Amino acid sequence: MATPAPAPPPPEVFDVVIFGASGFTGRYVIREALKFLPPSSSPLRSLALAGRSRDRVAAALRWAVGPGRPAPDFPILVADASDPASLAALAARARVVLSCAGPFRLHGRQVAAACAAAGADCLDISGEPEFMERVEAEFHEAAAKNGSLIISACGFDSIPAELGFLFHSRQWAPPSVPVSVQAYVSLESDKRIVGNFGTYESAVLGVANAGELQALRRSRPRRPRPNIPGPPPPKGSLVEHDKALGLWTIKLPSADTVVVKRTLSTVTEHPEGLPGAEESMDFAEHRKNFWSSVKPAHFGVKLTSKSLLGIAQFIFTGLCIGLLGGFSIGRSLLLKFPSFFSAGWFRKNGPTEEQVSSASFKMWFIGRGYSNADRASDCGSKPDKEITTRVSGPEIGYITTPIVLVQCALVLLSQRRNLPKGGVYTPGAVFGPTDLQRRLQENGLSFDLVSTRTL
Repeated sequence: MATPAPAPPPPEVFDVVIFGASGFTGRYVIREALKFLPPSSSPLRSLALAGRSRDRVAAALRWAVGPGRPAPDFPILVADASDPASLAALAARARVVLSCAGPFRLHGRQVAAACAAAGADCLDISGEPEFMERVEAEFHEAAAKNGSLIISACGFDSIPAELGFLFHSRQWAPPSVPVSVQAYVSLESDKRIVGNFGTYESAVLGVANAGELQALRRSRPRRPRPNIPGPPPPKGSLVEHDKALGLWTIKLPSADTVVVKRTLSTVTEHPEGLPGAEESMDFAEHRKNFWSSVKPAHFGVKLTSKSLLGIAQFIFTGLCIGLLGGFSIGRSLLLKFPSFFSAGWFRKNGPTEEQVSSASFKMWFIGRGYSNADRASDCGSKPDKEITTRVSGPEIGYITTPIVLVQCALVLLSQRRNLPKGGVYTPGAVFGPTDLQRRLQENGLSFDLVSTRTL
């Protein structure tokens, strides 16, 4: 009787799989991840790359390694967002999937679905509210059941805003309380700033599908709102000059605002935070103490510029996208000629390496509130305290975003037992009590208390 052939060994499961590895951002994520592979002491021990084209992914790896150096022999998984079977196979071989292929409303939902079904964790760099909220609506229950943590906005959108808000909030020592926190984003460079085309495309598609987001929100139960003391701040003008910062500002309909508000809603439902699947007693105590020190506040984001000309560029781009993004011919023109419709702010081929290395960002958080919470209940009383904090770091799309994404992955790999078993959550709700802020500070970002003053 013939001896049966031995069963083939199960496929290797990788700590991290980077999906969309050959894209503009994906190749920078590869470059960042390489820093934390052996012989580094980080928890990242194995890495695979994934994309539609094996050759393009291999080329991205060679670019990430740099000229004159041999490329490591990483496994390359061929997977396409339009092929559910390929994504299922990918998710089955990953502890953590880093999803870098945008626009996410076109390519991200399928990745999240595969991870939720397989029980793999998934981090993406989306800044698209409709995508993020739809993934929560469709996959939260499956992800929670199968032990998959799905966390969007793990790049410049929206970790600096999330952790920056939490850092700022914790500066309000009792009995003081904030009422409002306004974030001001300043993009700086010695060269001309050129944005990521994927960000531009996402904005165009976001306008085109704004009605879908509103319909989705109407169809879902209303999230609980945090109890914020005192009256809401005045709305103010669209364009203002901030004397303290010395910058012109314009209101920004930002994903950061949406994500921070979702985190505050989650903490309103869970005042002690989200308990970990098998968290230690020490971490549970730390988690409760952390969230007890966070105080909710009205939050908004403004873009800044040193000149009115810069503000005019923002307005021109916003008007073009707003006016043309609502119909197909307009969208076609916007996506075909991004440089023209953004006054040179976005280009299809993205920034040069020199432009990337010369760029940086600063994000100020200016909070106003009361030195004593009792004053907030007095009718007619005005805020009497102001705290300013700042988050700063390198170029937002290709340096800060990969740093943030990879550090989030390392937190998942090293501290998974202390985190929720599964579900779809915002970054702040999951990573707030972890050591992510410290990790970012060790890798190029800064969190600073700038000033405290009496109004």
